[in-house]
Amino acid sequence: MLALLGTAGVIAALVGSVLLVIRGVRSARGGTADLVAPSKLILAGAVIAMAAMQIALLTDDFSLAYLANQHSTTTPFPFDVATAWAALEGSIILWGLILAVFIWAVAARHRKAPDQLGAAALAVMGGVAVFFFGLMITVANPFEVCVDALATGCAGSSPWPFAAVDVPADGPGPNPLLQNHYMMAIHPPILYIGYVGLTVPFAYAIGALALGVPGPEWLRRSHRSTLVAWSFLALGIVLGGWWAYEVLSWGG
Repeated sequence: MLALLGTAGVIAALVGSVLLVIRGVRSARGGTADLVAPSKLILAGAVIAMAAMQIALLTDDFSLAYLANQHSTTTPFPFDVATAWAALEGSIILWGLILAVFIWAVAARHRKAPDQLGAAALAVMGGVAVFFFGLMITVANPFEVCVDALATGCAGSSPWPFAAVDVPADGPGPNPLLQNHYMMAIHPPILYIGYVGLTVPFAYAIGALALGVPGPEWLRRSHRSTLVAWSFLALGIVLGGWWAYEVLSWGG
């Protein structure tokens, strides 16, 4: 059930991303199109996907192959919640969710003062979202179900949510280094906000190049987002250094 819910959320976000690209290109060429609706669809799909993953983690649903290989019944709070971004397939959901929030914020601002540059930037952001949600539905699917269980873990999985499930009794849990310090619950999301936030100036820069908009307008439009991303990256580096010093004595 949670595999189906999570997959549906990813598909909804992917559909919204494709619509945003199509409508953004149309608006950038001088047409008119609603860019807020697809941004809301992306955000809703990303929220559903993350909610499905968190419910699975909190209820120890080892029918999901990701949980069977990254989670265990003995994983303490808050590390059970943080297991959502302990490996590629789960962390990409967090990446997609943060990207969806930035897309929604840019779309909301664009609705107040629509123009071609804003539409082009949203089209570029939609293209980035197509890539990441496309990964989630193909080669990095966090909602594959376990079809070949081991004593602890999963040896084989299927992207089809209705496949015959073979549920292991438990999983190995996350890497020990990822469940011995509370920074695991804080550091990765902070870094992701910084990384993903840089999609906004990238989108405005590519949009300005595509439309031939001269001057620093794209810099002005993305200035606040760049400061937010830079600040979170700086904070993430400081907290990451502290975490490494506490756990591994790096620099000590």
